[in-house]
Amino acid sequence: MPPKPCARLFSLPPRFLCPSVSRSFIRTIQSIQPRQKTDLTRFNSGHGLPVLGSSKAAAFERREEMLPLRTGALAIKKGMTAMYDPTTAKRTACTVLQLDRCQVISHKRRDIHGYWAVQVGSGTKEARNVTRPERGHHAAHGVPLKRHLAEFRVKNADGLPEVGSVISADLFQEGQFIDARATTRGMGFAGGMKRWGFSGQPASHGTSLTHRAMGSAGASQGSGSRVLPGKKMAGRMGGEQGTVQCLRVMKVDKENGIVVVHGAVPGPKKGIVKLQDAIKKPWPEVDLSIGVNKMGSTAEMLEPVV
Repeated sequence: MPPKPCARLFSLPPRFLCPSVSRSFIRTIQSIQPRQKTDLTRFNSGHGLPVLGSSKAAAFERREEMLPLRTGALAIKKGMTAMYDPTTAKRTACTVLQLDRCQVISHKRRDIHGYWAVQVGSGTKEARNVTRPERGHHAAHGVPLKRHLAEFRVKNADGLPEVGSVISADLFQEGQFIDARATTRGMGFAGGMKRWGFSGQPASHGTSLTHRAMGSAGASQGSGSRVLPGKKMAGRMGGEQGTVQCLRVMKVDKENGIVVVHGAVPGPKKGIVKLQDAIKKPWPEVDLSIGVNKMGSTAEMLEPVV
């Protein structure tokens, strides 16, 4: 059987037949040739094409219908009481909330920040207890110093009130539903029964000194001889943001800035609560200017100091 010729010998012509061209000249020729641009249609991001479902614009459009039409308010939890209805002879537990110099501080715009939101401040604070960046932020918008700040997402630019506007208690109407967000009361280190509602060990049948113990935290070979992440165990309880949805507004006192809602609200007494229209109920059919008193900002009246 004759030997097979090596394919490598015939892949390129011999060196003596090739013209002596420098490598730098070859690089120059390749760089002069225009590169073909990538076709954007293969990424579905060209002009006139649908928005990618994994983009920020698509995520904003999906959540746009769930965003409230107007801003919310910051309130102080004063405590709980009860309201008695003589017609139905029912006693309803309520929470008393009070607005304290609630005012619009600034706006967040979609073309700049990526979303629509209203920054609201509440309370007051001495200038010597405020950092320079915070003082500059308030001075740039011409509003007084506030102790508490919070943002409220809105659907579009129509829900952005004028900077410096004062938010009063009549922003919410009696009978409408709101969502209350606040930091829950801290319980400290709590066991599994209190923190997660475990039933505990049997009271008898051989159980000794472990009636409130958690029990096994994980398997051996079946789960890799480890405790799986997210396992419900004893630990710090509370001190996290909690939300109670669909609370009915029972009473509104504009002069004293009091809003009474049905049921309990997260957080301790004297805590700050964020109130906004409930997202699981129809939006209240009211004018967006109700409850927002336009006072204007003093930023335009301030003269630059030379």
